[in-house]
Amino acid sequence: MKALLSREPGGPETLRVEDVPDPVPGPGELLVRVRACSINYPDVLIIEDKYQLKPPRPFAPGSEIAGEVEAVGESVGAWKSGDRLIAATGYGGLVEKVVIPVERAIPLPAERSFEDGSALLLTYATAIHALVDRGRLRAGQTLLVLGASGGVGIAAVEIGKALGAKVVAAVSSEEKAEAARDAGADGAIVYPADEADPKALSDLFKNAVGPGGADVILDPVGGPYSEAALRSIAWEGRFLVVGFPAGIPKLPLNLTLLKSCDVCGVFWGAFVAHDPKRNAGHVEQLFRWWAEGKIAPKISATYPLEHGGAAIAALRDRKAIGKLVVTM
Repeated sequence: MKALLSREPGGPETLRVEDVPDPVPGPGELLVRVRACSINYPDVLIIEDKYQLKPPRPFAPGSEIAGEVEAVGESVGAWKSGDRLIAATGYGGLVEKVVIPVERAIPLPAERSFEDGSALLLTYATAIHALVDRGRLRAGQTLLVLGASGGVGIAAVEIGKALGAKVVAAVSSEEKAEAARDAGADGAIVYPADEADPKALSDLFKNAVGPGGADVILDPVGGPYSEAALRSIAWEGRFLVVGFPAGIPKLPLNLTLLKSCDVCGVFWGAFVAHDPKRNAGHVEQLFRWWAEGKIAPKISATYPLEHGGAAIAALRDRKAIGKLVVTM
């Protein structure tokens, strides 16, 4: 089979398609023929050895797949050859075949495409965990979403609306603002793509959310935008830390005192390990919302496996709207 491998730390240009032996499932494992693998920001970091997970090389990036069961090991319950599924793999998804533990497999309905299935789990499960568990977002509250045209951002916009919140999207271009509005945002603002005057940036956020401030702020961007957004938070608001593609910020803690607000980390992967039952409930809710048309993965481009590095580069360079998917 073919795999897109990282043999040394570096950017997407270091990845190479190689022929490797087919894996064999052991007890409690499924051999999956991968049909689609979506790209997520950890894929940018893991190949540069900047992610908390550092697998032994050579390895394939790719943390989220959709495909079909090709073979099963012992003790896998009712799973059988031909069953369709999605799964979070952590890494190893940019391959033609992969072995996964059976407990990671989630059935994919027949009416859903592999591309859409591969683009659901990480972003939407992160967003629902962030907004429900960490942000305690309620109907009628105001949600400010930074990076609102990215995978997690669009998922947060849709889930925020499903929860009954007023959603304000913040993005770096008018094209991205249009995508956020299409996802259901009540309003959208465009902040400078490069570092801006901190006060002007803060005023932009404050004017967008209104005098009461944002009850919940979801920040998958970081950099200079974090402090400026925090200054627009409501009394006892919740600021959700999701990621740092613009850099790791240093927040002045006096702001948390003045607004009596919470700064909450959001680490979905660790949450799954700590509370798999609650995560399973979230995934069931996502499938219900998907069936009701309240959420739907947004895929802006697909790539063949040999161009998987280009997909990772596009995400790294913040050129993606919604999700990018590699198909096999």
